[in-house]
Amino acid sequence: MEKRHLEKLIRLPLDELKLAFAASCVEGIARKTGKHYSEVYERMSKVGAIENYILKNYDTLHTESHEYVLEDVEEYMQNRERSATC
Repeated sequence: MEKRHLEKLIRLPLDELKLAFAASCVEGIARKTGKHYSEVYERMSKVGAIENYILKNYDTLHTESHEYVLEDVEEYMQNRERSATC
């Protein structure tokens, strides 16, 4: 019975999993900061947080707690924004 149950699980391609993870980060930070998700997405895009940090480090990040990941991504964005203004 368990084998049949496991066969019914949906298997998503890794790229789809990574994009869903990135979307959950955008939404999580939006919720945490009280900002609209489009504003958070725009900010993340400007500093390359999605492509250069979340997707690039997916293998490590997705093993951490959601709260930790959100804090980590926010810190990445703040550091990138600071370095861009210097």
